[in-house]
Amino acid sequence: MTSRPYLAVIQYDGGGFAGWQRQPADRTVQAEFEAVLERLMGCKTAATGAGRTDTGVHALGQGVSFLGGERWDAPASDLRRALNALLPREIWVQQVHVMRPGFDARRSATARRYRYLIGTDEGAASPFRKPYEWALGRALDPSSLESAAAALIGEHDFRGLAAAGANTAHYRCRVALAQWAPRADGVGMAFTVEADRFLHHMVRFIVGTMVDIALGRRPPADFPRLLAATDNLAASPPAPPQGLYLEAVRYPPDLYAEESTS
Repeated sequence: MTSRPYLAVIQYDGGGFAGWQRQPADRTVQAEFEAVLERLMGCKTAATGAGRTDTGVHALGQGVSFLGGERWDAPASDLRRALNALLPREIWVQQVHVMRPGFDARRSATARRYRYLIGTDEGAASPFRKPYEWALGRALDPSSLESAAAALIGEHDFRGLAAAGANTAHYRCRVALAQWAPRADGVGMAFTVEADRFLHHMVRFIVGTMVDIALGRRPPADFPRLLAATDNLAASPPAPPQGLYLEAVRYPPDLYAEESTS
């Protein structure tokens, strides 16, 4: 039987991991996922993530691709149950899809969506909230946030709002969605951004700079200038990782071979 490509849509609490990507010594989501795949497939099986989330960053919809070996010839629903039975409690497989040949979770993605949560009330310091949001504990000016978000729409060179020395051929990203909104729980703000690609620390640099503007620490005119900057020396410090979530990854519909399981 020819190996079949799969897409697993997974969630994870990033607090106990050194990010998605395998590291020589640190615990990572990729290493944990591949260890379970090896048990199920009977051989080492590579897993490719759509986004290389950093240490402490969470995921609500990370896309992970892998090949199902000859040993595994069962419905996708059975594979999902088997994965969830063996993965550590911080990782949960929401869906499994059978995909068309050539599918790759990273290269085949057409868009990625991130969400950043900020707690503006005193309760953000709670041990049940602090690991999952930026416990800022201060009110933010909504109009300043909205103005900065509007400037993000379109294609820009993000050298001024990304980690220096990124291993990439270019820094241009096309942003389709960028908006701030009050959180549904009424205790802060949520920033949602979707683009064709993201650079290292890009969302965290964007949020850190927007918050400084919304707190009156720097003028609103700084944000358009950073979108035209050739380095990140003028950017604010990046927002902390625990408030960031990889929310969803989009793929062309014709890459799906069958309906998902959930």
